[in-house]
Amino acid sequence: MAMLEVKDLEVYYGVIQAIKGISFEVNQGEVIALIGANGAGKTTTLHTVTGLISPKKGQVIFEGKDITKLPAHKIVSMGMAHVPEGRRVFAELSVYENLKMGAYTRKDKTEIEESLQNVYKRFPRLEERKNQMAGTLSGGEQQMLAMGRALMSKPKLILMDEPSMGLSPILVNEIFDIIRSVSESGTTVLLVEQNAKKALAIADRAYVLETGNIVLEGRAKDLLEDDSIKKAYLGE
Repeated sequence: MAMLEVKDLEVYYGVIQAIKGISFEVNQGEVIALIGANGAGKTTTLHTVTGLISPKKGQVIFEGKDITKLPAHKIVSMGMAHVPEGRRVFAELSVYENLKMGAYTRKDKTEIEESLQNVYKRFPRLEERKNQMAGTLSGGEQQMLAMGRALMSKPKLILMDEPSMGLSPILVNEIFDIIRSVSESGTTVLLVEQNAKKALAIADRAYVLETGNIVLEGRAKDLLEDDSIKKAYLGE
């Protein structure tokens, strides 16, 4: 059984249909990439999976449970975390306070402290800046904070929306190294990313979204070699 199953999902904004009956699945331990042009429906898909948008039709099933109608906070407590596009850190709070916010569904103080130390180990810069206001961090540091905050909920599945957006090439490499290490430490990853080459390089499988439809799916390394993908998304 897949960890996450999305079945025949349809999402509308008013009369405009953004998602047109898509189905895909994410198995435990995989890195799955969802790639496509701007406006293809990638962010809408993530928002629907995490309960921020209600679909008109279809189902979202997480670990065998239908979560289609559950509110977002309940979905977080079941073990799903969302790193939103544009980072969305709490600018007026310190780095430490932002990280603690990520653990708001958890009760065990010892385990929370353990998670905090793990985040600091993975992102040493966050520990160096733990008392700094999040709004004063650089773009790359804010991205690390958003990822660290999501990891504080101890997720089984982490959804990342455009983690490399607006970052310098060196930082992009660093962020993708971190995504790989998050996966290797046992967290399943669903990654939405415009940098298709980078996303396909670390993913196990991928789905290509175009105007609300999945038009192609397969093993990431096969899609990297696919001529239509090279032309449309890899600039080759």
